[in-house]
Amino acid sequence: MFSLASEQFLGFIHAVDWTEQWILALIAAEVLLLVLVLATRRHTTPQALLFILLGLVIYLARHINSFCERNWRMFSNQNYFDPQGLFISVMLSGPLLIINAIIVVNHLIVLCGLMVKVKRAELKAKARERSKKKN
Repeated sequence: MFSLASEQFLGFIHAVDWTEQWILALIAAEVLLLVLVLATRRHTTPQALLFILLGLVIYLARHINSFCERNWRMFSNQNYFDPQGLFISVMLSGPLLIINAIIVVNHLIVLCGLMVKVKRAELKAKARERSKKKN
């Protein structure tokens, strides 16, 4: 089973012309998005906006695939866009889903940090209240 999956993966890798400008641009854009997400890890608002934007692109991937399937000659040397959407899923939706998962994990980390801050503030307030009652 593993050998079949690795054969299919290698077949995909060999079928793609990795020198095409639009494929390189797509990969560069995804790397740039990842760097942007990592650079803004302490700023949840831009990350939330990125999360929504990337989710919208993922949601529209089927329509993007259909458009590219009809117009691939304008930007590509071969038609990568099958009706099932395998190529668009591997090259666009998959990486964007991974980036969105990183955003979710980051938001959970930030949320845990906020919960710790709130609990500390609560404990300090209770301690001040107790010390006032003693005095």
